[in-house]
Amino acid sequence: MRKEGIKSGKVILYFLLIVFCALTISPLLIVLSSSLRVPENMQSPLILFNQFSLQSYIEAFQKMNFPTEFLNSLVTTTGSIILVVLLATMAAYPISRIKSRLSKGLYYFFIAGLIIPAQMVIVPIAQTFGNMNIPNTRFTPMIMFITCSLPFSTFLYAGFMKSVPVEIEESAYLDGANLWMRFSKIVFPLLKPATISVVITQAMWIWNDYFFPMVFVSKSAQYSLPIGMIQFMGDRENPAQWNILFASCILCALPMIIAFAVLQKQFINGIAAGAVKG
Repeated sequence: MRKEGIKSGKVILYFLLIVFCALTISPLLIVLSSSLRVPENMQSPLILFNQFSLQSYIEAFQKMNFPTEFLNSLVTTTGSIILVVLLATMAAYPISRIKSRLSKGLYYFFIAGLIIPAQMVIVPIAQTFGNMNIPNTRFTPMIMFITCSLPFSTFLYAGFMKSVPVEIEESAYLDGANLWMRFSKIVFPLLKPATISVVITQAMWIWNDYFFPMVFVSKSAQYSLPIGMIQFMGDRENPAQWNILFASCILCALPMIIAFAVLQKQFINGIAAGAVKG
C-alpha cells in the first residue's frame, strides 16, 4: 500500500508538471503559429499552424528597419554590459576585501538600490538630464541601464568574491604584483561564473526593455528593437497588425535566444568549475 501511495503521488506530480508546461508553452505556440500566417489572415489564434508563410516576417523586417534597430540594441546592450561588469567588479572588490564600517555601509548602499525601481524617479531624472543638456540619443538609456544593473551585479560579485581565497592574492603580492595586477590577473578570471550570470541576467532585461529608450530616445533612426516592435500595436484609427506584431516579437527575441543558448553552456561549465575549485 505504501508503494501504491508513492506511485499515485508521482502520477499527480507528473500531471501537475504537464499542466504547468502546457500553460507555459501554449502562449509561445500561439505567437509562433500566428507569425507564420499572412497579415490578412485574421482567423482565431487558437487554430494552430493552419498556414505557413513568411510574409509577416518580411513585412516586420522591412517596416521596423530591423538591421538598424538590431545594431542600436546591440550597441546599447553590449556597451552597458561591459561597463556594468567593470564597475561592479571594481566596486565589489574593496567591499569584500576591506573589513570596515565603510565597506559595510557601501554594501548596504548598493543593496538599497535593489529596493527602489528607477521608474519611480524617472521624472526628476529626466529633468536632471535636461538641465545638464544631455542629448536624447541611443547612448542616453545606457546611463539608466548601468545604474539600474549595478546594485544586483555588485551584490552578486561581492558574495562570490568572498569565496575567492585571500591567500592567492597574498602569494602574488609577495611575488611583487601590485593591486591592479592582482585584481585583473588573479581575482577577475576566478569570477567567471558570476560574470556569466551577470551577463545573462542583465543583458536579457536591457535587450528587452522599451521604457528607457521610449523616454530618452527621440529619433526613430536610433530606436531599439522593442520600440520598433511597439509600432505594430496600432491605435483607434489603425488597428493592430497582430500577425506582423507576433513576427516582430520572434525577430526581437531570436538574437537573445541564440546568445542565451550559447552562454548557458558556458554558465553551467563555469558553475561546475567553481564548485570543483571551491
